[in-house]
Amino acid sequence: MLGQSKNPYQAEIDSACEVIDFLRFNVYFANRIYKEQPASSDGVINKTEYRPLEGFVFAVSPFNFTAIASNLNMSPVIMGNTTVWKPATTSILSNYYLMKVFKEAGLPDGVINFLPGQGSVIGKEVFAHRDLAGIHFTGSTSTFNFFWRQLAENLPTYKNYPKIVGETGGKDFIIAHPSANADELAAGIVRGAFEYQGQKCSAASRAYIPASLWPTVKAKIADMLARIKMGDVCDFSNFVNAVIDEPAFDSIMSYIEKARTSTDAEIIIGGKGDKAKGFFIEPTLILTKDPHFITMEEEIFGPVLTVFVYPDEDFEATLYLVDTTSPYGLTGALFATERTAIIQGCEKLRYAAGNFYINDKPTGAVVGQQPFGGARGLNLLRWVNPRTIKETLVPPTRFEYPFMQEP
Repeated sequence: MLGQSKNPYQAEIDSACEVIDFLRFNVYFANRIYKEQPASSDGVINKTEYRPLEGFVFAVSPFNFTAIASNLNMSPVIMGNTTVWKPATTSILSNYYLMKVFKEAGLPDGVINFLPGQGSVIGKEVFAHRDLAGIHFTGSTSTFNFFWRQLAENLPTYKNYPKIVGETGGKDFIIAHPSANADELAAGIVRGAFEYQGQKCSAASRAYIPASLWPTVKAKIADMLARIKMGDVCDFSNFVNAVIDEPAFDSIMSYIEKARTSTDAEIIIGGKGDKAKGFFIEPTLILTKDPHFITMEEEIFGPVLTVFVYPDEDFEATLYLVDTTSPYGLTGALFATERTAIIQGCEKLRYAAGNFYINDKPTGAVVGQQPFGGARGLNLLRWVNPRTIKETLVPPTRFEYPFMQEP
């Protein structure tokens, strides 16, 4: 709450619930991995050993989820690896306490190496080290692309090909069918777009609403946002709190300003920011006539949602628009009550989102229920180097095979 400006609800589901869930589920899935063994025949024992990687894993964690910071380290560690942990500079307080919890729980020295500092300085040393065995990352797409380039340039240096696992951004959508329930849709938009100030890779950032529903939904959103309070996390009545820092504030406000000065968009709710004390931005709703307006395509990572209103009869065409607008495919939501529309949307948006929600906001994946970004068992397997072992109980003592014997 104090270091990352999360209200009590957002903080509790992150730094307590999800940390615990990740640890429990990772142990469960590690056990399942170890149980996967090859068949053995008479006189032979075959087994697979899941070795840790040869070297260390570089864990680079984001500011927005303490649970991710835990999992980026503990999923490789559970599989026997060591990590160098570079926490985000804007979440050092909670990450420091998390490291203290690990130590108090009995984590030996040198397993997780907590190393806050400037990314460029730490990265320069890490990427040049021959024992770099893997990168576990959550953050911006540009940073992840830079990591790939650095690995490629330094390939001759490494003992092995480093494994790289990352989850970057999102331009997550909500699309409503004309049959959608207006109350449910409005609540999904407000929660999905403005919880934790939109600073989630899964936060709703673009919405496609049919013309017949728009007046009602707009009024309901306006009523909800009028009742939202914004301020210090220590006041539990505040739904919206500060964004993470001044660079984030300036970046978000620059997108709002683009909408303010454009002829293709208008700010219909919010749009103001104040950094006199803290970095506060009002929940902002933008209406655009251009489905490819910049705030419909680029990740903003703030409390800004852009709406495109489409003709009711163009639902199928709008599904195609949703699918092709963004290079991201993280989360998305469809609101509808007609079953045929749900089936159609689920099929047409099959590759538009790895986590797809029906009549719910596109945030709030629960560990073990909605696996997020290819994690869980798949994630753990990235941090081992399987070795097949064959043990023959009665080895042959002759080179001849039975077919060579005379009848």
